[in-house]
Amino acid sequence: MTIKPLVILPDPLLREVSKPVERFDADLRRFNADMFETMYDAPGIGLAAIQVGEPLRMLVIDLAKEEEEPQPLTVINPEIVHNGDERSVYEEGCLSIPDYYAEVERPAVIRVRFLDIEGKQQEIEANGLLATCLQHEIDHLNGVLFIDHISKLKRDMVVRRFKKLAKDRPAPSKLAS
Repeated sequence: MTIKPLVILPDPLLREVSKPVERFDADLRRFNADMFETMYDAPGIGLAAIQVGEPLRMLVIDLAKEEEEPQPLTVINPEIVHNGDERSVYEEGCLSIPDYYAEVERPAVIRVRFLDIEGKQQEIEANGLLATCLQHEIDHLNGVLFIDHISKLKRDMVVRRFKKLAKDRPAPSKLAS
């Protein structure tokens, strides 16, 4: 397994709409393992393929706490087939927008149809943190970031801050020498 580098705001790749996964093979299983390894290393509770540079409609989630047994969930080509009317607010963060958190309101209950790592169709009804995490990661597959759900003023401030940080970072070629 390989820990992949994370794509960080303002990288335009984060705004791309990901393509459906079509092949369920050893390469996909290897990539799935790499995504989990990367997410656990970060550490995070969810990761979309686009966040490691692969514009595929695939995400991984594990909401288990550190002392609990891992509960890895792979979600491929997800489709939200139902949103409940009730809303909930969670403070969200993102591995691609490090050290920034904001309260986001989303549907409290959703139903998602997806394929598992073997290509078998699944459906899950989710609430609480799982519903929030699924919506956050599915947004990534559509080029949407959690900061798109906050006020324009706050979003513009975050984007400006990350553009400045990106400009101040040395280019990768300079790091290699």
